Amino acid sequence: MKSQPLSFIEKAGYSCGDAAANLVFMSMILFQLNFYTDVFGLSANTAAAILLWPRLWDAVFDPVMGVLADRTNTRWGKFRPWVLWTSVPWAVVMVLAYTAPDPAWGWSTGMVIAYAGITNTLLMTLYSMNNMPYSAMSGVMTADLNERTKLNSFRFVSVNVAQFAVGGLTLPLVAKFAQGADRAHGWQVTMSIWAVACLVLFLVTFFTTRERVRPIVESHTSPKQDFLDLLKNGPWIALVAYTVFQFGMLSLRGGAHYNYYHHYADKAAMFDFVAALGLTTPDAGGTGSLADSLGYIVHGTRDQLASSNVADVFNSIINMAGTATTIVVIMASMGLSARFGRRAIGVWCFGLCTLTACAMYLLPPDAVWAMLGLHILSAIVYAPTVAVMWSMYADAADYSEWQTGRRFTGMVFATIGFALKAGLALGSASFLWLLAGLFGYDTQAPTAPNAVEGYRVASSLVVGALFAACTVCLLLNKLDKQTTLRMSDELAQRRRKAGVDGDDANEGNGAVPVTA
Repeated sequence: MKSQPLSFIEKAGYSCGDAAANLVFMSMILFQLNFYTDVFGLSANTAAAILLWPRLWDAVFDPVMGVLADRTNTRWGKFRPWVLWTSVPWAVVMVLAYTAPDPAWGWSTGMVIAYAGITNTLLMTLYSMNNMPYSAMSGVMTADLNERTKLNSFRFVSVNVAQFAVGGLTLPLVAKFAQGADRAHGWQVTMSIWAVACLVLFLVTFFTTRERVRPIVESHTSPKQDFLDLLKNGPWIALVAYTVFQFGMLSLRGGAHYNYYHHYADKAAMFDFVAALGLTTPDAGGTGSLADSLGYIVHGTRDQLASSNVADVFNSIINMAGTATTIVVIMASMGLSARFGRRAIGVWCFGLCTLTACAMYLLPPDAVWAMLGLHILSAIVYAPTVAVMWSMYADAADYSEWQTGRRFTGMVFATIGFALKAGLALGSASFLWLLAGLFGYDTQAPTAPNAVEGYRVASSLVVGALFAACTVCLLLNKLDKQTTLRMSDELAQRRRKAGVDGDDANEGNGAVPVTA
């Protein structure tokens, strides 16, 4: 087939869009619940509902967005314009969603709840309107299989950089801007900074990318027919199931690991760990260092740990080490899929992830260096799957075109988006259901022995079971290396015969015109 190489600038520019999305996504995953309880003053149940229902709405809206995107026709393409159109509303609503009503306004509790629910729902809707078309772009920027994997590797390096920034800088910035004001002001200013960054990154993505792959026959079928045709797509079905398990695992693991490090890991051992890194001081006044200003210094001594921030510092180091490892391994593993095939990489890596996750159950509370080592090992075996799996979603879109002669990339990615958000919602809920149902978890007694055992089981054995389920789903996906290459070659031949080769048009501003 004809090669369609992408320039470094285009790959990097495309990756900026997902970096922007993760400034919102990781803020939601890490901080939004506590923001609603601590800053808005809502009860835990009310805050959970405000987080759950917009996310479920977001999942339902994704397929609708897929239909709209597949039927969008502009001189810039089908998907790329949505990144531009949503960039300014995204930034505005992001600030509003993290602006707490001032008590001086005299709002009732019901009004505060309504404001939180409406702004969060708007933010999630804009997330779908932007991120679903953005994700689908990877399937139409190039038809070259290896270039797609490289493109998604760039994308997920940027994702991890954004996650590193959000996880490491958000709370220190909130505290900084809260000085002389309050936490609400700190959150508003901090999220305004992230919102401006989102706007700039989205514009970079729009102006540096192109859509090249056009359908051989433009779709004139109904959304219902598109979905019925998808039900005949075996690889898509396997990937939908995989996505539910994968993102359910991520959300469950996030809550489980937080509790594992805060309530199971031995605080004295963690203190010795951070002390070895020079991150402790007995001086209550602090060290005046940059690390201290960012909250990374543990104040006090080894016998004063009950109310210290030692677990926060250790947990942050663990997370940063995993993220940094993931970035390096993603960059180093770009050529693996070309050699072994995406499906094989996914199966082997998720199989190894199953083992590393289960091994966590064997660690005693004071084995903090082993915890770090196992976390880094898990990041090493997990990282190659990140770009590979998103490339496989584009392969599933190719498979539909190969089967039916019609391409509906937006519907494929929209339904994957539905599975992703459903997995996130179910993962968080399942963690609480598991603790309550099997371990008698009481939120008022988070350090009870039964609760601690629940954190330990969820962090290891349950996460391992979900990794194993991902492995099975990929084994059921028949798009191995040979099938994918044959499908790609046949589609390239069809496009050449139809006169819509991906590199054959270059008009005006560099975009491929898409006409009905």
